[in-house]
Amino acid sequence: MTPVLTLQGLTKTFPNGTMALKGVDMAVMPGTVHGLLGANGAGKSTLIKILAGAMPPSGGRIIWRGEDRRWSGPAAPKATGIATIYQHVPLVPTLSAMENMLLDRGGMWRGDRAMQAKVLAALADMGDPFAADALVQDLPIGKRQMIAIAAAIAADAQLIIMDEPTASLAGDERDNVYATIRRLKAEGRTVLFISHFIDEIMALTDTVTVLRDGRAVLDARTADLNETDIADAIAGRSVAALHRDGRVRAFGDMVLDVQGLASPTLAPTDLSVRAGEIVGIAGLLGSGRSELLHAIFGADGAAQGDIFLNGVPVQRRTDEAVMAGIALVPEDRAKQGYVPLLSLADNIALGDDLGMMQAPGRERAEAEAAIARLAIKTPGPDALPTQLSGGNAQKVVIAKWLKDRTRLLMLDEPTAGIDIGARTDILRLVRQLADDGLPVLLVSSEFEELIAICDRILVMRDGAVVAQVDPAAISETDLILAAGGSRAAFSEGMMA
Repeated sequence: MTPVLTLQGLTKTFPNGTMALKGVDMAVMPGTVHGLLGANGAGKSTLIKILAGAMPPSGGRIIWRGEDRRWSGPAAPKATGIATIYQHVPLVPTLSAMENMLLDRGGMWRGDRAMQAKVLAALADMGDPFAADALVQDLPIGKRQMIAIAAAIAADAQLIIMDEPTASLAGDERDNVYATIRRLKAEGRTVLFISHFIDEIMALTDTVTVLRDGRAVLDARTADLNETDIADAIAGRSVAALHRDGRVRAFGDMVLDVQGLASPTLAPTDLSVRAGEIVGIAGLLGSGRSELLHAIFGADGAAQGDIFLNGVPVQRRTDEAVMAGIALVPEDRAKQGYVPLLSLADNIALGDDLGMMQAPGRERAEAEAAIARLAIKTPGPDALPTQLSGGNAQKVVIAKWLKDRTRLLMLDEPTAGIDIGARTDILRLVRQLADDGLPVLLVSSEFEELIAICDRILVMRDGAVVAQVDPAAISETDLILAAGGSRAAFSEGMMA
């Protein structure tokens, strides 16, 4: 059988020199479900954008239906029968589902009766999951995902690329997506299915490709693999110069006590962190990791539950959290972590008394001390954070919260997008802060980081803490399996 899509030596180098793809080879057979996996930064998103025509490759070949292709934009692959469904579906909320599905048709799409009939037929085949005239703004996220799938079916797409289609869906919504994928395959269509969840990859796909560091490191029939094979291929590396030191640590009193914290995206959650303890939170995209930190920080107005810091209740508002001594280093440092037009000294001072003015001399001295303590590479405290590397800018965000008033440090993906040297520096700093008595909640997609420095790890999935593990007694492979929903991870007694 001839592949419907073949990639040969596909590369992508960005202007800053980053090589996202380093010669990817992949063959997708017609009428199959082909799984694509990889850790954050493995190259999946870049590959999808190239196939969707959103960006050109730097080198290599794309062979679609036997012809070499070099697309000039997203319209070209659509015209040849390729539909891409992104995790965050770009829809117009004030238009109906039907209108959104016909938007890219051009011309007098509102009166195209033939296309409307195709859309209605696609919805009927999917069990009519929503009314065609329903406004998108009134539909939940799962229904919006189904809009994109129905549009691809109605457009007669022969290859449907699904990027994390179930990451934000509830159980019954996932079942609908699974049933649709199986039906597409039965019709002879091809699905490229990107997912972090190993259990659904095993259940749905015929072939699996794993990307790691811009290369395809595994390409095999799903039937010839088990979950551990896939997890091993995803992992395949470790944090340079950072290993568990094996020390037995004694922790202090409970500092953070969370009781029944819940929101529309979080199941009722209890957790605690003691003085000097690093508690890691492991989970995949859509698991609720960031949402949990935001709820504790008072940034989720819909959250309910009780939060105590050193036995004192904390109101669920960000200003109350900061005044109580709770600090949050957010995932997106450029948008949420620092003010780009302020100097390093001003940014570091923002953590003092909710950003109230202080003496310039004191502010500068504090910045100079933080720069020295965190080894921030900068011309000086008057530099802008945008002038620094990603790792040094992240250190500035952390420095903002390293004040005497801080009683709990929460870090959301603190090493994302920074080089290995800066990663190691930051993780060592976090471990040292904990050893000095500061309790830490750490979210990271890099599970080897959690294993290297955490004292406990909580595993999250679907907005709930599903397990607690001892990082000294678990491998990265097993942690990937647990977060990915492997039944073996639980049934074999690995989880505590």
